[in-house]
Amino acid sequence: MLSYLDGESGPQGWARVVDDAGLVAFARFLRGDHDAVAGFRLPEGLSWCTGESRPGEGEVVCHGDFGPWNIVWRGAAPVGILDWDYARPARRLYNVAYALEYVAPFRDDDECLRWLQYSEPPDRRHRLELFATAYGLTSTTGLVDAVIDVQQDTIEQVRRLAERGNQPHVHWVAEGHLDELGQRVAWSRANRHLVE
Repeated sequence: MLSYLDGESGPQGWARVVDDAGLVAFARFLRGDHDAVAGFRLPEGLSWCTGESRPGEGEVVCHGDFGPWNIVWRGAAPVGILDWDYARPARRLYNVAYALEYVAPFRDDDECLRWLQYSEPPDRRHRLELFATAYGLTSTTGLVDAVIDVQQDTIEQVRRLAERGNQPHVHWVAEGHLDELGQRVAWSRANRHLVE
Protein backbone atom coordinates (compact mmCIF):
# COMPACT_ATOMS: atom_id res chain seq x y z
CA MET A 1 0.00 0.00 0.00
CA LEU A 2 1.34 3.40 -0.94
CA SER A 3 0.27 6.02 1.59
CA TYR A 4 1.49 8.43 4.23
CA LEU A 5 2.90 6.70 7.29
CA ASP A 6 3.21 8.60 10.53
CA GLY A 7 6.53 8.09 12.28
CA GLU A 8 10.23 8.84 11.97
CA SER A 9 12.54 7.97 9.09
CA GLY A 10 15.75 9.17 7.51
CA PRO A 11 18.65 9.94 9.87
CA GLN A 12 16.55 9.07 12.93
CA GLY A 13 16.43 5.46 11.72
CA TRP A 14 20.11 4.90 12.48
CA ALA A 15 19.57 5.21 16.22
CA ARG A 16 16.79 2.62 16.12
CA VAL A 17 19.12 -0.24 15.10
CA VAL A 18 22.03 0.42 17.46
CA ASP A 19 20.70 -1.68 20.34
CA ASP A 20 19.96 -5.39 20.07
CA ALA A 21 16.18 -4.96 20.32
CA GLY A 22 16.11 -2.52 17.40
CA LEU A 23 18.38 -4.72 15.33
CA VAL A 24 16.14 -7.73 15.95
CA ALA A 25 13.01 -5.73 15.06
CA PHE A 26 14.69 -4.54 11.85
CA ALA A 27 15.68 -8.09 10.82
CA ARG A 28 12.22 -9.48 11.57
CA PHE A 29 10.62 -6.64 9.63
CA LEU A 30 12.75 -7.53 6.60
CA ARG A 31 11.74 -11.18 6.93
CA GLY A 32 8.08 -10.13 7.17
CA ASP A 33 8.43 -8.07 4.00
CA HIS A 34 10.02 -10.98 2.13
CA ASP A 35 7.34 -13.39 3.30
CA ALA A 36 4.59 -10.95 2.33
CA VAL A 37 5.82 -10.56 -1.25
CA ALA A 38 6.84 -14.19 -1.78
CA GLY A 39 3.59 -15.19 -3.45
CA PHE A 40 3.02 -11.92 -5.27
CA ARG A 41 2.65 -12.41 -9.02
CA LEU A 42 3.67 -9.47 -11.13
CA PRO A 43 2.14 -8.42 -14.42
CA GLU A 44 4.21 -8.85 -17.58
CA GLY A 45 6.44 -6.11 -18.94
CA LEU A 46 7.52 -4.36 -15.74
CA SER A 47 10.75 -2.40 -15.85
CA TRP A 48 13.14 -2.20 -12.90
CA CYS A 49 16.31 -0.22 -12.26
CA THR A 50 18.20 -3.35 -13.28
CA GLY A 51 16.12 -3.80 -16.43
CA GLU A 52 14.88 -7.23 -15.33
CA SER A 53 11.22 -7.88 -15.99
CA ARG A 54 10.09 -10.70 -13.68
CA PRO A 55 11.36 -12.69 -10.70
CA GLY A 56 13.23 -15.88 -11.47
CA GLU A 57 13.05 -19.10 -9.49
CA GLY A 58 13.56 -18.41 -5.78
CA GLU A 59 13.43 -14.64 -6.18
CA VAL A 60 11.12 -12.07 -4.63
CA VAL A 61 10.69 -8.36 -5.19
CA CYS A 62 13.52 -6.98 -3.08
CA HIS A 63 13.55 -3.40 -1.88
CA GLY A 64 17.15 -2.98 -3.00
CA ASP A 65 17.94 -0.17 -0.52
CA PHE A 66 16.80 -1.72 2.77
CA GLY A 67 18.55 0.44 5.33
CA PRO A 68 17.34 1.96 8.60
CA TRP A 69 16.91 5.36 6.91
CA ASN A 70 14.24 3.91 4.58
CA ILE A 71 12.15 2.47 7.39
CA VAL A 72 9.35 4.36 9.14
CA TRP A 73 9.66 3.86 12.88
CA ARG A 74 7.10 4.47 15.61
CA GLY A 75 9.19 4.40 18.72
CA ALA A 76 11.17 1.15 18.57
CA ALA A 77 8.82 -0.51 16.06
CA PRO A 78 9.37 -0.51 12.29
CA VAL A 79 6.00 0.08 10.60
CA GLY A 80 6.68 0.81 6.93
CA ILE A 81 9.20 0.97 4.10
CA LEU A 82 10.02 4.06 2.02
CA ASP A 83 11.90 4.76 -1.19
CA TRP A 84 11.36 1.86 -3.59
CA ASP A 85 13.57 3.28 -6.42
CA TYR A 86 15.86 0.24 -6.40
CA ALA A 87 13.19 -2.45 -6.08
CA ARG A 88 13.85 -5.40 -8.34
CA PRO A 89 13.55 -9.17 -8.48
CA ALA A 90 16.36 -10.79 -6.54
CA ARG A 91 17.07 -13.50 -4.02
CA ARG A 92 16.20 -12.67 -0.43
CA LEU A 93 19.90 -12.81 0.40
CA TYR A 94 20.41 -9.60 -1.58
CA ASN A 95 18.33 -7.55 0.87
CA VAL A 96 19.79 -9.41 3.85
CA ALA A 97 23.36 -8.67 2.76
CA TYR A 98 22.53 -5.07 1.84
CA ALA A 99 20.98 -4.48 5.27
CA LEU A 100 23.89 -6.15 7.06
CA GLU A 101 26.38 -3.80 5.40
CA TYR A 102 24.75 -0.96 7.28
CA VAL A 103 23.66 -2.58 10.54
CA ALA A 104 26.53 -4.97 11.34
CA PRO A 105 27.99 -2.46 10.25
CA PHE A 106 30.72 -2.90 7.66
CA ARG A 107 32.26 0.46 8.58
CA ASP A 108 35.26 1.54 10.62
CA ASP A 109 34.89 2.41 14.29
CA ASP A 110 35.26 6.14 13.69
CA GLU A 111 32.31 6.21 11.30
CA CYS A 112 30.24 4.08 13.68
CA LEU A 113 30.85 6.54 16.50
CA ARG A 114 30.66 9.75 14.49
CA TRP A 115 27.85 9.04 12.03
CA LEU A 116 25.97 5.85 12.85
CA GLN A 117 25.15 6.84 16.44
CA TYR A 118 27.03 4.11 18.33
CA SER A 119 28.32 5.07 21.77
CA GLU A 120 31.15 2.52 21.49
CA PRO A 121 32.60 0.39 18.68
CA PRO A 122 30.07 -2.30 17.77
CA ASP A 123 30.61 -6.04 18.15
CA ARG A 124 30.06 -6.72 14.47
CA ARG A 125 30.18 -10.51 14.74
CA HIS A 126 27.49 -10.49 17.45
CA ARG A 127 25.34 -8.12 15.41
CA LEU A 128 25.62 -10.21 12.25
CA GLU A 129 24.72 -13.37 14.19
CA LEU A 130 21.82 -11.67 15.98
CA PHE A 131 20.43 -10.27 12.71
CA ALA A 132 20.73 -13.64 10.98
CA THR A 133 18.96 -15.45 13.81
CA ALA A 134 16.18 -12.85 14.01
CA TYR A 135 15.68 -13.04 10.25
CA GLY A 136 15.42 -16.83 10.50
CA LEU A 137 18.70 -17.98 8.98
CA THR A 138 20.18 -21.16 10.43
CA SER A 139 23.77 -20.26 9.57
CA THR A 140 25.91 -17.20 8.96
CA THR A 141 28.13 -19.05 6.51
CA GLY A 142 28.63 -16.99 3.37
CA LEU A 143 27.06 -13.79 4.72
CA VAL A 144 30.28 -11.76 4.71
CA ASP A 145 30.95 -12.77 1.09
CA ALA A 146 27.33 -11.88 0.24
CA VAL A 147 27.79 -8.40 1.73
CA ILE A 148 30.97 -7.86 -0.29
CA ASP A 149 29.20 -9.09 -3.44
CA VAL A 150 26.36 -6.63 -2.85
CA GLN A 151 28.84 -3.81 -2.26
CA GLN A 152 30.53 -4.66 -5.56
CA ASP A 153 27.15 -4.91 -7.30
CA THR A 154 26.26 -1.45 -5.99
CA ILE A 155 29.33 -0.01 -7.71
CA GLU A 156 28.31 -1.60 -11.01
CA GLN A 157 24.71 -0.48 -10.58
CA VAL A 158 25.67 3.16 -9.93
CA ARG A 159 28.01 3.06 -12.94
CA ARG A 160 25.31 1.59 -15.23
CA LEU A 161 22.64 4.03 -14.10
CA ALA A 162 25.04 6.97 -14.57
CA GLU A 163 25.88 5.76 -18.09
CA ARG A 164 22.13 5.81 -18.84
CA GLY A 165 22.01 9.43 -17.69
CA ASN A 166 20.03 8.76 -14.51
CA GLN A 167 20.24 11.24 -11.66
CA PRO A 168 21.50 11.35 -8.99
CA HIS A 169 23.90 8.69 -10.31
CA VAL A 170 25.51 10.97 -12.89
CA HIS A 171 26.18 13.47 -10.10
CA TRP A 172 27.47 10.76 -7.77
CA VAL A 173 29.98 9.51 -10.34
CA ALA A 174 31.12 13.07 -11.09
CA GLU A 175 31.61 13.68 -7.36
CA GLY A 176 33.76 10.56 -6.91
CA HIS A 177 31.15 8.35 -5.22
CA LEU A 178 32.46 5.26 -7.02
CA ASP A 179 35.80 5.72 -5.25
CA GLU A 180 33.99 5.88 -1.90
CA LEU A 181 32.07 2.71 -2.74
CA GLY A 182 35.34 1.02 -3.74
CA GLN A 183 36.86 2.00 -0.39
CA ARG A 184 33.92 0.34 1.37
CA VAL A 185 34.59 -2.90 -0.48
CA ALA A 186 38.27 -2.68 0.41
CA TRP A 187 37.42 -2.10 4.09
CA SER A 188 35.09 -5.09 4.13
CA ARG A 189 37.71 -7.37 2.58
CA ALA A 190 40.47 -6.18 4.90
CA ASN A 191 38.33 -6.32 8.05
CA ARG A 192 36.17 -9.38 7.49
CA HIS A 193 37.76 -10.92 10.59
CA LEU A 194 35.73 -8.41 12.66
CA VAL A 195 32.49 -9.90 11.35
CA GLU A 196 33.17 -13.61 10.73
